[in-house]
Amino acid sequence: MSSPAILMVVTSHDRIDADHPTGLWFEEFALPFTKFRAAGYTVSVASPRGGDTPIDARSLEDYDATGAENEAARAALRDTRRLDADVSARDFAAIFFPGGHGTMFDLPDNPHVQRLVREFAEGGKVIASICHGPACLVGVMLRDGTAFVQGRRVTAFTDSEERAVQLDQAMPFLLESRLRAQGADFVPAADWTDNIVIDGRLVTGQNPQSSGSAADAVIELLAQP
Repeated sequence: MSSPAILMVVTSHDRIDADHPTGLWFEEFALPFTKFRAAGYTVSVASPRGGDTPIDARSLEDYDATGAENEAARAALRDTRRLDADVSARDFAAIFFPGGHGTMFDLPDNPHVQRLVREFAEGGKVIASICHGPACLVGVMLRDGTAFVQGRRVTAFTDSEERAVQLDQAMPFLLESRLRAQGADFVPAADWTDNIVIDGRLVTGQNPQSSGSAADAVIELLAQP
């Protein structure tokens, strides 16, 4: 019996403003992508626009992006599937949203992102996101009209970390503050700490340092009967 497939959804947004190019934070995609494939899962990659994924150049400065494994990750990012009505939770066991500041601009309020989060939640499937990836949860409403994150334990890139990288004034909103405002039980750790939070079938990670732990948590949840 083949292992179920995992859908990874990445940003298509390449610029914060005229002075700040952005995109996907490479480690947050490459490490989970590699772990999922090593565990035997088929991985599909989609993005709001489809096609080539912008990568934040800063994410390549302190992360070894060489080697065959990361070349496979880069190749997968060059031809992503466009998010549309044909991308359905029925084809996947888990969905994973890596971060990067680009996600703050094209994941919130995206109707296909919101639909997919609802479909995975209603199907009892695994939903995971790390760093700025939990922007995918912002504004998602359940059938009863409550926010998806209301009462759920989550984490994400913290307001403190956003201020530390001096981009808090450049963001459309602060992710921690927005998730708290929508009723989330936000669970932060010290800046740059490997911190993941598991609430049922929902996995969230705080920052790039949490990438491997979040991927491991997804694999463990999928292994449960």
